[in-house]
Amino acid sequence: MYNMSMNKLSVEKRTRVIKALVEGNSILATCRITNTAKGTALRLLRDVGKACAEYQDKNLRNLLCQRIECDEIWSFCYAKAKNVPHNKQGQFGYGDVWTFVAIDSDTKLVLSWLVGLRELEHAYAFAKDIKKRLSNRVQLTTDGHRMYYEAIKNTFGNDIDYAMLVKYYGNTGEEYGRYSPPKCTHAKPKLIKGSPDMTKVSTSYIERQNLTMRMSMRRFTRLTNGFSKKIENLEYAVALHFMYYNFARPHKTLTNPYPKTPAMATGISNHIWTTEEIIGLIDK
Repeated sequence: MYNMSMNKLSVEKRTRVIKALVEGNSILATCRITNTAKGTALRLLRDVGKACAEYQDKNLRNLLCQRIECDEIWSFCYAKAKNVPHNKQGQFGYGDVWTFVAIDSDTKLVLSWLVGLRELEHAYAFAKDIKKRLSNRVQLTTDGHRMYYEAIKNTFGNDIDYAMLVKYYGNTGEEYGRYSPPKCTHAKPKLIKGSPDMTKVSTSYIERQNLTMRMSMRRFTRLTNGFSKKIENLEYAVALHFMYYNFARPHKTLTNPYPKTPAMATGISNHIWTTEEIIGLIDK
């Protein structure tokens, strides 16, 4: 029989649910795998996601990053924009949603993220969150989107070495297939502020993180029905993903002299977290 209350779930059962979610399973698939009621799984996601968001907000501070890459990744909530009912159009959480992400190029730590809209207001909020987590001047790279130009330049002032990697595209993606993006013909680094090392202007790591997100969160997988129906659940899933990514999942590029997570490489953790430890944040 299904467990109808999260309070009745054993630690082992909670662990199985969370492990299923962070490995890219949808809520319904997780329920089938773990024999858990949908409402129970969602309540667990809510409580763990909230705890993960609070823990990382408190501990991802005074970071000694050197190079940061930023980007935004598209998803949608409730329904695709064209299918949103008239009475819900224009409301945040219905239709297109963009998740802004900042990654440390050296330690691969995701130090900041924001679930919002691809607009200047949310780009400003994202830039301000990055700034408050740093303890030193950094080199920062984004793509050529105008909102980044305004938000980064005005938030950091002269205390930033900032460059854009401006990408140029050929024809539309129609000739490559309905769901294929336009082909990028070339990219050109552009100095915006300070004195960045132009040989290290790149968005490769953050674009790889985009793939990790799509593979690890069913809500971001294209062409499925696993998308979020409520914006709050999307935010909880993102917080859980980055908690697991930063603290519990050894990064394949961080193996010398032993496997490390991004949090360990940054110096804010001294061990690889277990899923049980992440769930334990609820009680703390």
